[in-house]
Amino acid sequence: MEQENCLMNKQNPENLLEVNNIEVVYNDIIQVLRGVSLTVPKGGIVALLGTNGAGKTTTLRAISGLLKPENGFIRDGHIRFAGTDITNVLGTQVVKLGAVMVPEGRRVFKHLSVDENIRVGSITRKDGGQKIRQDHKKMYEHFPRLANIPNRLAGYCSGGEQQMIAIARALMAAPEMLMLDEPSLGLAPMLVQEIFENVQLINKELKTTILVVEQNAKIALEVSDYAYIMESGKIVLEGVARELRNNPDVKEFYMGITEGGGRKSFKEVKSYKRRKRWM
Repeated sequence: MEQENCLMNKQNPENLLEVNNIEVVYNDIIQVLRGVSLTVPKGGIVALLGTNGAGKTTTLRAISGLLKPENGFIRDGHIRFAGTDITNVLGTQVVKLGAVMVPEGRRVFKHLSVDENIRVGSITRKDGGQKIRQDHKKMYEHFPRLANIPNRLAGYCSGGEQQMIAIARALMAAPEMLMLDEPSLGLAPMLVQEIFENVQLINKELKTTILVVEQNAKIALEVSDYAYIMESGKIVLEGVARELRNNPDVKEFYMGITEGGGRKSFKEVKSYKRRKRWM
């Protein structure tokens, strides 16, 4: 494992994102993150896994500058993106620097058309109309389902189509790093597969770095290069994705696969046993 980690660092000497030992507090009282550290190498796909309440979404909000509207702030530690300190920086500034988040829940502008939703994403850009038009065309190439319904109101689109709209809109901001919060949530397995195939294409063809938060560990580990697992506001396990896929603890606790070939509910496993084995 250590050799693999060293190899990865050598292959990716430039970390686009560095989260260093951050603690996040809401309402000056409730501590949600407890010393979280992670890095995202430029051009890579990194997954952040964990169950509900582990702190995954709060980590993305801390990076995206979206804590303040919910009365949260980073009390300790720091975050650097592309060499710039973005600790407690407002979200609009983070977007301008090139880090864009697609929030959980497929938040589209329901009374705008599919095409209007996609175009809205370019509002912060200043690189000229020609480049924006080229990227606009690429969105329909990456999401051919949307090419068939550009004039449909987004509110009448399916859940999978709305997720594609949200991702396409974020990509229209031309981000260096795209952050996805639970992109598979509430979608049929076939659509989940399609979404993650697109994530891989976006990373490869658009050269966009990806940080994806997921509960579906199986598919997230299939598409990512490296992964972190969170519990109770802490990183409890990390490693090269292909190794974590074969880790017996990960297979049992996050995929429900036991050594005997059966499946076990996550709820049946005591969290303290898991933590004792990992830490």
